[in-house]
Amino acid sequence: MLSVAKTNRELADFLRRARSQIDPARAGLPPDGRVRRVPGLRREEVALLAGVSTDYYARLEQGRRITPSAAVVEAIGRALGLDAAGRAHLEDLFGLTTASAPRRARDVQRVRPGLYQLLDSLDGEPALVLGRRTDILAANRMAKALFADFDQLPPRQRNYARWMLLSQDARSLFVDWQDQARAAVESLRFEVGRDSDDRATADLVAELREHSREFDQWWEQHRVHQRTHGSKRLRHPIVGDLTVEYETLALPGDPDTTLYIYTTEAESPSRRAMNLLASWAAAGPGQATIRN
Repeated sequence: MLSVAKTNRELADFLRRARSQIDPARAGLPPDGRVRRVPGLRREEVALLAGVSTDYYARLEQGRRITPSAAVVEAIGRALGLDAAGRAHLEDLFGLTTASAPRRARDVQRVRPGLYQLLDSLDGEPALVLGRRTDILAANRMAKALFADFDQLPPRQRNYARWMLLSQDARSLFVDWQDQARAAVESLRFEVGRDSDDRATADLVAELREHSREFDQWWEQHRVHQRTHGSKRLRHPIVGDLTVEYETLALPGDPDTTLYIYTTEAESPSRRAMNLLASWAAAGPGQATIRN
């Protein structure tokens, strides 16, 4: 079950940081002549925009044990200008979503055989299967060639966020490393909101905060991001520069598992680079492998 004390601290931190990022003028509030000592909205202004009392909102931001209605949470989300991921994260922190309900025992995640067959069938396109806390559960030959051979890492290190933040190879591979690494941090923040009592996630966050200055800085900002699609710019050591687009597919029956497929634009330099990479990868072993 979610720890009430921990969840309330997460909630209070998220509300304060979201409030600090709102421009009062863009929120539609007229100047009142008072000097603003801190950036963003005041508590009473969020309360006004959300249609609740200042005292009620202040108690929420203090982490008090209050369970507001879905309508109030929606109004606060609008007042804070939250995007879809931010609103979902807020609902998780308030305990309003099924994702925030207690999870089943956290067994080691396994990928079913049919999914491995699917990965192997995507022979010309890199594909990854990520699990809880961005653990890398499986990767086909092209994903290993494009990113890294994650099978060569110890099991506890097969994690996308950890690789992105702590691997020098990742820093060299991504032209837009800072954007990609920050998105990984914000995705992990989103995951923590869904299951804040997961010990493995807490251990991962502690490790990254200790060993990555960027992670610690971005983690403190408490921004959330849910990756559904996007692009990545790479400078690959074998085939040079290319840009890949990715789509994420949630797997029915296993909401903690996501399939990532990376593609390139037809007839583009990136497609030619991917074809060259496929030829290079075909020379070695490449079936998707089961995580130990």
